[in-house]
Amino acid sequence: MRVLVAGGGIGGLTTALSLHEAGIDAVVYESVRELKELGVGINLLPHAVRELSALGLRPALAAAAIETQALAYYTKRGRPIWREPRGLAAGYQWPQYSIHRGRLSTILAHAVRERLGANAVRTGHRIAHFEQDDDGVTAHFVDSGTGKTIGSDRGDVLVGADGIHSTIRRALYPDEGPPRFSGVTMWRGVTEQEPFLDGRTMAIAGNWDIRAVIYPISREAAAREQSLINWVAEIRDEEKTNWRWEDWDRQGSKSDFAPAFRDWRFDWLDVPRLFRESDTVFEFPMADRDPVERWSFGRVTLLGDAAHPMYPSGSNGAAQAVLDAAALTRALQTEPREDDALCVYQAERLGPTAEIVRMNREFAAERVLRLVDERCPPNCENIHDYVPLEEMEEIARQYSQIAGFDRSVVNDRLA
Repeated sequence: MRVLVAGGGIGGLTTALSLHEAGIDAVVYESVRELKELGVGINLLPHAVRELSALGLRPALAAAAIETQALAYYTKRGRPIWREPRGLAAGYQWPQYSIHRGRLSTILAHAVRERLGANAVRTGHRIAHFEQDDDGVTAHFVDSGTGKTIGSDRGDVLVGADGIHSTIRRALYPDEGPPRFSGVTMWRGVTEQEPFLDGRTMAIAGNWDIRAVIYPISREAAAREQSLINWVAEIRDEEKTNWRWEDWDRQGSKSDFAPAFRDWRFDWLDVPRLFRESDTVFEFPMADRDPVERWSFGRVTLLGDAAHPMYPSGSNGAAQAVLDAAALTRALQTEPREDDALCVYQAERLGPTAEIVRMNREFAAERVLRLVDERCPPNCENIHDYVPLEEMEEIARQYSQIAGFDRSVVNDRLA
């Protein structure tokens, strides 16, 4: 069997590694000409780390990432709301890692090329269209810079792992239109400075309308007694109902968001300084797409953000792509017919990911911030008088179950 993977992001590269581990031939086509360590931070929850560890990647992840030991919520004034242990500190058999997205991509790409061969990741190839028949599927590619046709390839299966603006999804759903904009704009960056809190905590501060998400992402910086801190500034503007999608992932201006955070100087972190000392700022829309009824059409299927783009709430986007890769591999291993295998994969993953998309629209993972903001008067002395600790714990428990990282379930699948 030979599988063509369109998209060399986290989902696509993990899929290639997983397929290779199962003895299935795979090749990855990526539109960018060179895989560089670009971007900002990302979280890998224990259920995703479990799958990556099974692929032999845990030593490389541990050498690059911060092993996150806690998630802490704060008001926009920096008052503590609640803190929960994460990863090994929470009793999981696998850690939670915070890592630079570009570094993670490098680890995955290096492993693919080392195990599958130097030509297993073919850059500068953007998929233009495809056709399939009873015997296979043919994908046609154009040069991502010039748009000129540069060749075709044929396989038994085509996996669309080409992101929220997926060409393959657009071919399957030509009338879908652009992604759904939430009204929330995110500005993201990284800043190296002294560690905050214990140097291993992910902090989320704010409320429904304005938030900051902050966590360290580099083991190398930690070895120098510094922190490479990933930060996200989010502002909701209900009047802003659309987004110029051609400007996706553009360089942003600090003047567009920093004034809203000018008073966020906490006893554990100076947020305005964090923003000020970042060299580069990226601006993103918080967007997703409505869940669809199917991903698999004959020998073609979708995976990761091409299948289920979701708001980055609960640190789940990359993790779900990793779980997709594992499920797809299992299905292709066990089903004799490729089209049946893709339907089995879809049956396992479509429902759970659709539920996460819907829950993330309500920011279910961070609902405690909204409850505190709504219930607590400005001068309240004890937040838990208004939002009991038990209610906060139940919110976290419910989200972990929906997103598939309930501790008992994850640990039950010991490798």
